[in-house]
Amino acid sequence: MFKTLDDLDPEQRVLVRLDLNSPVEDGEVQDNRRFDRHAETVRELAEAGHRVVLMAHQGRPGDDDFVSLEQHADILASHIDRDVGFVPDTYGDAAIAAIDALEAGEVLLLENTRMCDEELPEEDPEVKADTEFVRTLAEHVDAYVNDAYSAAHRSHASLVGFPLVLPAYAGRVMQTEYEANSSIATREFDGQVTMVVGGTKATDVIDVMNNLGDKVDQFLLGGIAGELFLRAAGNDVGFDLEGMDFFDDQWEANRETIESLLDERGDQIKLAVDLAYEDETDDRGEIAVANITEKDRAYLDVGSMTVDEYDPIIRDSEAVFVKGALGLFEDERFAVGTTGVLRAIAETDCFSVVGGGDTSRAIEMYGMDEDDFGHVSIAGGAYIRALTGAPLAGVEALTQD
Repeated sequence: MFKTLDDLDPEQRVLVRLDLNSPVEDGEVQDNRRFDRHAETVRELAEAGHRVVLMAHQGRPGDDDFVSLEQHADILASHIDRDVGFVPDTYGDAAIAAIDALEAGEVLLLENTRMCDEELPEEDPEVKADTEFVRTLAEHVDAYVNDAYSAAHRSHASLVGFPLVLPAYAGRVMQTEYEANSSIATREFDGQVTMVVGGTKATDVIDVMNNLGDKVDQFLLGGIAGELFLRAAGNDVGFDLEGMDFFDDQWEANRETIESLLDERGDQIKLAVDLAYEDETDDRGEIAVANITEKDRAYLDVGSMTVDEYDPIIRDSEAVFVKGALGLFEDERFAVGTTGVLRAIAETDCFSVVGGGDTSRAIEMYGMDEDDFGHVSIAGGAYIRALTGAPLAGVEALTQD
C-alpha cells in the first residue's frame, strides 16, 4: 500500500500532481468538482507549512481545450482561500526560480504538463524517471505527492517518473478514490451487491461482468451498452442516427461475447423492459421492449417501467456501484433512468460508489446531495480500470519500494 500525507515529514518542498482537466467554453475554463476535491489536499499541505508546487494537465496538443493553466490557478485559489501563484513554465529557468523562491505555506502552479514534450508518450516509469523534465524538477523539491487518481491509468512523466526519484505519497483524493473504487473487489458484503451499468462502450460492460461476476448479484443495464445486450436477447434495437455509429461496429466486435454472457449470467443480468425516445412533438415517448417490432428509431433512455423494476433491487441492496449513465441525462427529457436509480441509491442506507465518465455530474445537475452517496468518483478511465481489475500505472508507481 502507498504512503499518504500522514507519513509526510514536516516543512517539505512538495511537488503535487493534480488532475484539474476541465471543460473549456469559449476559451474560459469552467469550475467543477475536481477543484473542490483537490483543494482538500492543497489546503492541508499549505496549512501545515509546506511549500507547495502543483502540476496538472489540460487537454491534449491539437485539441481546442489544450490551454494554459493560468485560469486554473485563479479557480483553485477560490477553493483554498489563499493565493495560488502561476508561472507559464514547466521546468525551465522561470519555473525553477519560482519554486526556489517559495515560502512556507505558499502555493505555486506550474504550466500545463502536456506542454512539455517528455510528458505524454506512454512509456515505462524508468524511462520517464530519466527525462530532463523529471530530473530537473526533482532536484528542487523534497517529496512528491500524486493526487491525480483520475489520471492514474496513464504512464506519463508527471505521474510515474517522480516516484522513482523522490519519496512519494498519495494525496487525499488519490487515497479516498483508490479505497472506494477498489472496495468492490476487496470488501466483503453480507447482503446483495448491485451494479448499475450503462454508458456507451460494450467492452467496459463486458470487462466489468467478467471481472466482478462473482462479486455482484445483479447487473442493471441501460444506455447504449444495455441496448446491445437487448439486441443480443433478440430485440430490434440499436438504431444509429445519421452520422453516428454507436451500435453496428460494437455489435460486430462483441456479439458473441455478449450472447455468451447472457447465456452464462442471465440470472444476474436485468435488461430494460421499456425504452424512451423523442416523439413527433419533441417530447418524451416510451415503448415496451416487447412491442418493438423493427429497428427504426433511436432510444435515448430506459423507460419508467424499467426504473420501477430497478428501484426495489437497489433499495434491497447492501452495496450499489454505478458505472455509466442509463440515458442521455444531459437532456432533462431523457434523465429519468439515470436520476431514478441515483435517487433510489441516495434514499437507501447502503454503501454506494458512483462513477464512470460524466455520470456523477448528474448528481449536481439534478439537485441531489453528494453526501447521500458513499463516494462520488471524479474519475472516468481510472474508475473503469479499477472495476475491471486492470492495473493503474500511477498507483503502482506509488507502491514501489
